[in-house]
Amino acid sequence: MALLKKINQILLILLVLTVCAILYNKVHKVPSSLKNKTVLLLIVDLESPEEMEEEIPVVICAAAGRMGAAIAAISSIYSNTEANVLFYVVGLKNTIPHIRKWIENSKLKEIKFKIVEFNPMVLKGKIRQDASRPELLQPKHEKVIYLDDDVIVQGDIQELYDTKLAPGHAAAFSDDCDLPSTHEMVRSVGMQNTYMGFLDYRKQAVRDLGISPSTCSFNPGVIVANMTEWKHQRITKQLEKWMQRNVEENLYSSTLGGGVATSPMLIVFYGKHSTINPMWHIRHLGWSPDTRYSEHFLQEAKLLHWNGRYKPWDYPSVHTDLWENWFIPDPSGKFKLTRPES
Repeated sequence: MALLKKINQILLILLVLTVCAILYNKVHKVPSSLKNKTVLLLIVDLESPEEMEEEIPVVICAAAGRMGAAIAAISSIYSNTEANVLFYVVGLKNTIPHIRKWIENSKLKEIKFKIVEFNPMVLKGKIRQDASRPELLQPKHEKVIYLDDDVIVQGDIQELYDTKLAPGHAAAFSDDCDLPSTHEMVRSVGMQNTYMGFLDYRKQAVRDLGISPSTCSFNPGVIVANMTEWKHQRITKQLEKWMQRNVEENLYSSTLGGGVATSPMLIVFYGKHSTINPMWHIRHLGWSPDTRYSEHFLQEAKLLHWNGRYKPWDYPSVHTDLWENWFIPDPSGKFKLTRPES
């Protein structure tokens, strides 16, 4: 059961990126007469595609129990850009009405979004293309941004979207050795920032990869993906292969330095990924309830990521004020912040 749970976690991430992100329907630009009205998603044929500005697709999961996180992430992006953003909000069937109500009854009512139902039954067995859903086979977005829900964006998302991917690269990530301040945070809380922290080098299959254990790792919580290359290189199939091998041979480190999602990606993308500007992924804010970055450094950051156990909507956690700047209270009252009594 534990292994199945771990496999489900990585499959969820893969499905969000490779399936949900390409469930795309053409969307009109919002006419000026509608700008102050509730705007959902106008699913119509685009008569004049040349008049439509470039669209930035951003994929975010709204997991049960963490929907407030997804809302805060969306709020931060929407508030800090004038770009034409289309949000893909991925949720379970029973959470979709809640998500929709939250968006429609807040300042987010003007965003362009599509709620994509995630069916956990597809996690049974391998990911496969569904012949009954031909739209899954034809990605309409050349480039997609994927964000974990425990992030907030302080810069213009257009900058992240403009990340240059080298020819032949299917994705860009943040290297875990990219900033001295981040590296200090890693050392202070005993985190791993090399392949040694994710792969079990006692196993022959890992040693056969020829990857030095001291190679710097990367974090898949923020991804800029080239979907054409992703499909062409059959990245999902490659990831599946390593997930299956791990089940059979237990190849990943027992510490799982940052979660089960990272290890197969480290293998598949070794030497074959581009890099994101380090200020666009300041992470590890959730690894300790005590260790902090300097306030000046965080103000300069473009994106903050509370990866780790201590989330900004729970207690204890750090730098919660920065996250709460973008949090929108749940109109239903179901999602509440956990804070100590004063």
